[in-house]
Amino acid sequence: MQELHDEVVRKAGVRLLIKRDDLIHPVVSGNKWRKLKYNLVRARELGYNTLVTFGGAYSNHLFALAAAGSVADFSTIGIVRGDELTPQSSPTLQYCQEQGMQLHFVSREEYRHKDEGALVASLLGQHRNIFVVPEGGSNELALPGVREMVQEVEAQLIGQPDYFAVAAGTGGTTAGILSALAPVLAFSALKGGGFLREEINTLVGKEALTAHLQLITNYHFGGYARYTSELLDFIRGFEQQHQIPLEQVYTGKMLFGLYDLMRKGYFTPGSTLVAVHTGGLQGRLASLNQVD
Repeated sequence: MQELHDEVVRKAGVRLLIKRDDLIHPVVSGNKWRKLKYNLVRARELGYNTLVTFGGAYSNHLFALAAAGSVADFSTIGIVRGDELTPQSSPTLQYCQEQGMQLHFVSREEYRHKDEGALVASLLGQHRNIFVVPEGGSNELALPGVREMVQEVEAQLIGQPDYFAVAAGTGGTTAGILSALAPVLAFSALKGGGFLREEINTLVGKEALTAHLQLITNYHFGGYARYTSELLDFIRGFEQQHQIPLEQVYTGKMLFGLYDLMRKGYFTPGSTLVAVHTGGLQGRLASLNQVD
C-alpha cells in the first residue's frame, strides 16, 4: 500500500492509502487477477482445458483472461459484443488473438439478451471441454480472491479501514470486499446503479451484507468508457503529484469521486480510507501520456 499526502487529504483530516493491485502482474493485474485466480484453480481441478468468456472490444477482462490462459496452458475463447468488429478493431482484441484466444463476434442485441450457457451452446456446441467464466469474471469463485486483498490490507494496517473505495463495473470486486464484512464505497463506472446493486446482492448471497455498501452513482462521466476533459485533467494532476498511473474507465473515475467527496466533507475527520487500484492500465488513453 502507498499512503497519499496532499492538500485535499490534509484538509479533509483523513488518512488515505491506495492498494496498488496494479502492480500484481504486468498484464493480469488488479481485480482481474483477484477474480480469475480461483476460477482457474477450479477449472484445473475439474480437468477443463478450455476457458470461454465474454466482453467488448476494449474489455480488460478478455485481455486478462487471454494472457492468463496463455501462461497457465488453457485454450481460451472470447465471445465479443459487436458483430461488426474484427480482431483488428482494437489493440485489446489484437492482443487477445496474439495470445491464442479464439474470438467469436455476436450482434449487440444477441449479446444484450444473452443467456451465457445458451449462447455458448449455440456458438460452440459441445466444443471440447469448456469452463465458462462470466463477463467481468464476477461469480462466486471471484469472491475468495478479492477477500485475500482485504485480508492483506487489514494485516498491513493491523485493523480494518473505515472505508474501502473501489470502482464498480460488474460488481464482483465490491461483492468480494463485502463478503469479508468490510465497509465499501463503490463508484459505478456505468450509468445507473439499480442493476449493479442487484448484481452485488446476487453475488454476495446475503442482502444483509450490503448494509456495509454505499453505492455512488454520480461519477460515471456519461457512462462506461466515457470521459470528459475534467476527468483527464484530474488524472494528469494526480499522476504528476503521486506518480501513480491511472486510466479513465475505472480507477480514475473512482479517485475523482473520492477526492470530490473529501472536498465536500463527506468523511469524518480521522477516518482511514483505502482506495483499491484495480489495474486495467492497458485501457489507458495514449493522450494521457502527452505533456502540455
